Amino acid sequence: MVTGTSCKPKSLHGRIVSGSFVLLTGSALTSAINLAYNVIVASFLGPAGFGHATVLYTLLIILSAVALAFQIVSAKVVAQQKSPEGKSQCYRVFHRAAWGCGLMIAVVLLLFRESIATYLNLPDPLLVALLAIGAGFFVPLGCRRGWIQGTYGFRNLSINLVLEGAARLSGSYFLIVLGYGVRGVIAANAAAIAVAYFAIVPKLAPRTVNPLRLGTALRETGQALSFYAGQMFITNFDIVLVKHLFSAEMAGLFAAVALVGRVISTLSSAVVNTMFPIVAGTGEKERKDLRIIATSLLMVLSMGAVLAIALRLTPNWVWAKCLGAGFATSGANNLSDLAALYAIKSVVYSLSVVFITFEMSYKIANSNAVQLFFSVLLIAGVYDFHSSLHQVILVELVLLSIMVVFSAIPFFIDLRSGGNESREGQECRPVQIIRRVSEDEVIAEFLRSDFNDAGFRECPANMREMIIHPNLEDATENTKRRALMLLRHLSLWNELPEDTAWYEVKINEPSLEHVRVFPRAQWRKLARGNFSVTRIVEDIRNREHKLNARFIAKIQAIRKQLAQEKLPFGAVLLLGVSEDKPVTLLDGNHRLVAAMTTSADEVSRLRFMCGLSSRMEECCWYDTNFATLFRYARHLFEEAISNPRAELRRVVGAHELLQSEDGAVKQPVSGLIGVDDIQP
Repeated sequence: MVTGTSCKPKSLHGRIVSGSFVLLTGSALTSAINLAYNVIVASFLGPAGFGHATVLYTLLIILSAVALAFQIVSAKVVAQQKSPEGKSQCYRVFHRAAWGCGLMIAVVLLLFRESIATYLNLPDPLLVALLAIGAGFFVPLGCRRGWIQGTYGFRNLSINLVLEGAARLSGSYFLIVLGYGVRGVIAANAAAIAVAYFAIVPKLAPRTVNPLRLGTALRETGQALSFYAGQMFITNFDIVLVKHLFSAEMAGLFAAVALVGRVISTLSSAVVNTMFPIVAGTGEKERKDLRIIATSLLMVLSMGAVLAIALRLTPNWVWAKCLGAGFATSGANNLSDLAALYAIKSVVYSLSVVFITFEMSYKIANSNAVQLFFSVLLIAGVYDFHSSLHQVILVELVLLSIMVVFSAIPFFIDLRSGGNESREGQECRPVQIIRRVSEDEVIAEFLRSDFNDAGFRECPANMREMIIHPNLEDATENTKRRALMLLRHLSLWNELPEDTAWYEVKINEPSLEHVRVFPRAQWRKLARGNFSVTRIVEDIRNREHKLNARFIAKIQAIRKQLAQEKLPFGAVLLLGVSEDKPVTLLDGNHRLVAAMTTSADEVSRLRFMCGLSSRMEECCWYDTNFATLFRYARHLFEEAISNPRAELRRVVGAHELLQSEDGAVKQPVSGLIGVDDIQP
């Protein structure tokens, strides 16, 4: 009886390593069994018979895109449910649908068995009919494996994979010995799938209302189907095309080389199948830890590299010894060279799979379209360039290397944006609006923060009074303060959307993880990819002795000033799209961090103002990416041409600030730098 495990390691990447180790152990044993299976089939049937058996099994794997779609969706939705009843009910719904799809696939194979046999140059349509039986069980088997995966039963999943491989190996051997040849091999494959299905008996909770909405289920299933359709084509289409384009003997040689891809795919799937449900069942904060995806990528890369090097060093006589005299090759068809190149290609593709499934684990991924597009390119590429087996693999390697880059782009965009996905309700409501405030009041608060700079302390008394005790009813004062602020931060203010509305807000302390610091140099080093202010504060507490002494001294000085209320700090300024989306600190990074590292009471004593706009994602201070930085650079160029600061100096009466009573020239206003200067 299969149930999930309940013991989880403390860290997320630790859980991935632990679960991956369990699945890798099972996958390694499964790969060894599959290797023995292929050796036996190749030895008894020769290259031609081995090619027939392999292409049929490959066709089954291509059709398993549906089975794997049900597995990954079942794993995701089961992992996301909090109650045993919810997990069980989601499984029941998907299991019924899986049987419907499995029977449909089986019927289609039976109806078109003669056409399929003709295209693949098979000796008997009955082989396709036997395959249909296995396909019927394969889809519901995927759903049952998804249940195990979603309940973190990685050990039981490994056992089931090994059981299927053992049944395939033993059944094929005995049926070949009895004289059934290729028919016996295909019949054994179908029987092994049925055995694996009946070996899983999920322990389900009582029936309850289905917690999964139909629309969500359809979108998740559609995403998984598109992903696995692309994956099955990419990992198996070459065997089918080579069987169609080359002689039976050459197709058999390529099938032997493709065994390498199967091994790498099996091992990398162990890592992906562990990562996927764990990431799906966690929150955004944990998911943003770069160690999570880095652990998975490194495991896949290291396993593939070791295998590729080992294959390159394998003498040619080993292939003939293991697979039979028909596999003795040399020259352009050297199996060791082809296998090593195929291994590199498989590793490159496996890296793409890690990026795509990581994105799929927490949202509807757009990278599936990239994979489908490249699957079409690969098919077209092999059709155009297939003068030799070496050329076929080389075409695949080049195209899949480009695909890795495109697959990684969504991950890095999401990482750079700091995770701007909207969350419903209070879970992602970092601020609570208190009242609407005018832009003049925001500017006054901004200047009060800047006033702590030494350059401001040398300004005339009337200007000091205007900044420390602003009279917001005085239009002249408001005009001068605006001009003074723009002299210092014109390029900053110009980036804010014109429709930005300002509010005095209250920080919701339970949602502080959704408040981000602006990613300039010193904060970038401290954040290490995660700009959540709670993560930064935690890192300061844990690593204060390793951090820049000047930075720590500044934080400590602000702590002291906050405690003594010695200086007239202005409000901490924030930017956001809405109050239920993450916000970014525009001004006040140091003040908020200093308050958070002191006590919760200190945070509540700070004043906060937030600018909200539906177009805030166009602003580089809120979301720093290539597009927003390009917009910022364009505005800087426009300012350099128009020179607006000349008029601003006239409005503010800048000569009062530039000279003291004895005529000595002081630092220009536009060169002052405040306590929390936010210029990048």
